[in-house]
Amino acid sequence: MRIDRIRTLRLPEHANLVHVLVESDDGVSGLGETFIGAAAVEAYIHETVAPALLGQDPLAIEAHARRLSGVLGRAGAGVESRGNSAVDIALWDLFGKVTGQPLYQLLGGRSRRAVRIYNTCAGYGYTRGAGTGVGSDNWGLDEAEPPGPYEDLQAFLTDAGTLAESLLEQGVTAMKIWPFDTIAEETHGQEITTTQLRAGLEPLRQIRERVGDAMDVMLEFHSMWSLPAALRITAAADEYRPYWYEDLLPTQELDGLRRIADRTRTPLTLSETVAGTTNFRRLFASGAVGIAMADVGWLGGVTAARKVAAIAESHGLPIAPHDCTGPVVLATSAHLSAHLPNGFLQETVRAFYTSWYRDLVVELPVIADGTITPSDAPGHGIELQPDLFSREDAVLVESRR
Repeated sequence: MRIDRIRTLRLPEHANLVHVLVESDDGVSGLGETFIGAAAVEAYIHETVAPALLGQDPLAIEAHARRLSGVLGRAGAGVESRGNSAVDIALWDLFGKVTGQPLYQLLGGRSRRAVRIYNTCAGYGYTRGAGTGVGSDNWGLDEAEPPGPYEDLQAFLTDAGTLAESLLEQGVTAMKIWPFDTIAEETHGQEITTTQLRAGLEPLRQIRERVGDAMDVMLEFHSMWSLPAALRITAAADEYRPYWYEDLLPTQELDGLRRIADRTRTPLTLSETVAGTTNFRRLFASGAVGIAMADVGWLGGVTAARKVAAIAESHGLPIAPHDCTGPVVLATSAHLSAHLPNGFLQETVRAFYTSWYRDLVVELPVIADGTITPSDAPGHGIELQPDLFSREDAVLVESRR
């Protein structure tokens, strides 16, 4: 069996998303995905990855991962790392189909049948436009009428208590919000006034007032703050018992992150933006991390994710896979969360899961009663909707041997 064809698919309405299909000469296909810089990733895959992989054994996954890492993409989750991640996911999916086994079984079996989820409180249009999605200009709040009931970003900005009640009614007991981001944009993250601090804490106050401690609340900061401002925020926010502080500073600022970790009783979660096992090893060894996070579509795919999880486990850290990007990453992450001995929590976005994720793929892992269960189908268990390939606006590129 040899890799015969590699295809990529992009759709303008999902400007950040690119899907990769790796196909063998006996007709088996694996599906991968990554997010941000989709056109650049597409070019990298066809210019660099395809010449390296076409004609090769698709089941030599570890060898391919090592070869593709080369000297590129090691310092962060850049184009090379994201492209390699998508291809690696596709190779594992293909491996599962060849053997007739679900991904969690290929990895060594389940550690748990279902995994607790948290809801990242994005809305339907969040990060749909091109770009990184960090700034409020890409929050997608300019639609006159949301397409469904889960415009959760607007909800946490205006009535976080009612939003928490809505999630609890579905059995979801954890939620992630980022109420300080617009303040960071105003001050470039260099300072925060007492008035601004009170405004940023208001959603937490509303949640605690409405539902008490029934809801765990994660605070996301998108690496937008300076050390003094971050210390001021955490000192005030600790009162509301947040579940974690995520990416308060850029991850290369390890000394500052360690100073914050030493002064707060709330664990720091780091970091979806890191790629490569060496970088994660340094991050965990710094002592700043309380909870590990990794994105399988950015850090190097399944091959890298399980190694990063093992490094985290050696430091006594649990790991919570990231997904605020696409349905293939969610499905793959669900398998990892179910398998990994230190997996314990899976990120989801109900606005995505109930809308455009379903437009792209045939099946999704089951979410019910506040948990997610990976598919028992071979590989990660999902396929793209067949009609995507015939859409007039579809950007399809293929490389053949």
